Amino acid sequence: MLYAGHGATDAQLTNDQIRQIVFDTLDRLGDRKRVLAIPPDFTRFHSRAGLLTQFIWEYYGDRLAAVLPALGTHTPMTPAQLREMFGPIPPTLFRDHDWRNDVATLGAVPPEYVRELTEGKLDFDWPVQVNRLLLGGGFDLILSVGQVVPHEVIGMANHNKNIYVGTGGADAINRSHYVGAVFGMERIMGRADTPVRRLYNYADAHFGHLLPQTVYVQTVVGRAPEGGLAVRGCFTGDGTEAFDRAAALSLEVNFEMVPRPFTTCVVHLDPAEFKSTWLGNKAIYRTRMAMADGGHLIILAPGVKEFGEDPQIDALVRKYGYHGTERTLAAVRANPELQGNLGAAAHLIHGSSEGRFRITYAPGHLTRAEVEGAGFGYAPLAEMTARYAGLRDGYNTLPGGEEIFYISNPAIGLWSTPDRFK
Repeated sequence: MLYAGHGATDAQLTNDQIRQIVFDTLDRLGDRKRVLAIPPDFTRFHSRAGLLTQFIWEYYGDRLAAVLPALGTHTPMTPAQLREMFGPIPPTLFRDHDWRNDVATLGAVPPEYVRELTEGKLDFDWPVQVNRLLLGGGFDLILSVGQVVPHEVIGMANHNKNIYVGTGGADAINRSHYVGAVFGMERIMGRADTPVRRLYNYADAHFGHLLPQTVYVQTVVGRAPEGGLAVRGCFTGDGTEAFDRAAALSLEVNFEMVPRPFTTCVVHLDPAEFKSTWLGNKAIYRTRMAMADGGHLIILAPGVKEFGEDPQIDALVRKYGYHGTERTLAAVRANPELQGNLGAAAHLIHGSSEGRFRITYAPGHLTRAEVEGAGFGYAPLAEMTARYAGLRDGYNTLPGGEEIFYISNPAIGLWSTPDRFK
């Protein structure tokens, strides 16, 4: 059911308007005694999910019993990040999600359905896993909060991904990410209906009744003409209609069809948001459909200090590197440690150009040896920052005539040429 839906490509929803959407939705849900909010973590700071969660706390007061950031495989938020994103919400309300240990399995999607979704490429079941708190916390309502935006694994982020990945377990996250990688990222990004989404929808259809009622509160965020970001839409509901409407708007707001491929593309990663290539490779995911064959992607990454946010995944990235689908699939077949960490294997596929274009990282805290060991080119950050100072988002022409496409934040966009998005 759609509870509220407000949005347009030129909308700029104010905080008061967003509060009213949230309050109208919660009014319609009636009296609740014990509520759990599941917002994204700091890696989705610009989603406005922190503000939405504050409005939920304002409405429910002490009936908001817990806030469980949907960490997935990410590291827990620091006290400073919690304050910056969630403002006055008491720190005692927050819980950390442990994706390796603190999960319960609701059931499984059968292997024949996974085989069908992957066109015969994979043949395993998919466990439907959530944090134990969702089942054992005595809640009568779950509010899943977040942003609908193009995503490399599932096509469009949020909705039930927030539950089954954000609070999911190792097997669920690893296998669903691998499904997306094997199916093909460029066949997935920007689409609302994908094999990975169908996995989660199957979980909802067959096992969703085991959870408290779950209502989704979702934003669509885009760049504002005057600079900065604007909330273009806010949609709430407990079915798929709210997500479908948000996804349709996100495709208009966050997707940019460019007239010609990028020969050189420079992407800046906000150091407050991107501290690993696990996250920073959005610079690759979101631009690869627009990159010219033989082109050059340069990533300015002042905050990047590691590859994986999880120590085990970081070690796997360093060992196997970003070398494309075929080499990664061969490594999975030959190495049990990758077979047990299919999410890491999927990430290695996603983070490669498949040999089509060059990728150069200019990181703030990784050495040349570390970056080149992972399969990327390296450039000094200070040199690259000075060379590309003053660029504006979009096409730029340097004094010597070189054309550069610049992206100040890859997390809110998706770029493609018409022939690569059909």
